[in-house]
Amino acid sequence: MTQKKIQNKILKRNQLKSLVRRLKRRNKKIVFTNGCFDILHIGHVRYLRKAKSLGDILIVGVNDDKGVRRLKGKDRPIMPEMDRAEIISSLEFVDYVVLFHEETPNNLIHAIMPDIHVKGADYRNKEIAEKKALDSYGGKLVLVNLTKGKSSTETIKKCGHSI
Repeated sequence: MTQKKIQNKILKRNQLKSLVRRLKRRNKKIVFTNGCFDILHIGHVRYLRKAKSLGDILIVGVNDDKGVRRLKGKDRPIMPEMDRAEIISSLEFVDYVVLFHEETPNNLIHAIMPDIHVKGADYRNKEIAEKKALDSYGGKLVLVNLTKGKSSTETIKKCGHSI
């Protein structure tokens, strides 16, 4: 995949919104997920591949740098937002990437109204902030099993970086 093709997969919110409208008119099933993806690992790859298998188009929301700091602490992210977005967009099964700054992806969900929103199975039996947004238009929530023992935080700790 060329650098230009990779960069063309990273969209602004308004671009994504109009693209999704066109894709839905063509009866494409839209799958959305989100995360920090700060130090990509095999667990991320398996999770995203499984998310893609649930529909036709996979859109990944990537937390911007400020959002990662809010979620993970002042020493994060390790990798800047545009690097993380480009790495995720380089995966062949990821169709589009969008950065977002909010605490939850609810505004993105309302904007694109995906058919399916994917979360990690670690959210089972927890309150899921996106559930209300999905329910507002009939979107479906799917929990996907995570790869045990794989996390960015653990990888960073192994490298000797304090968190």
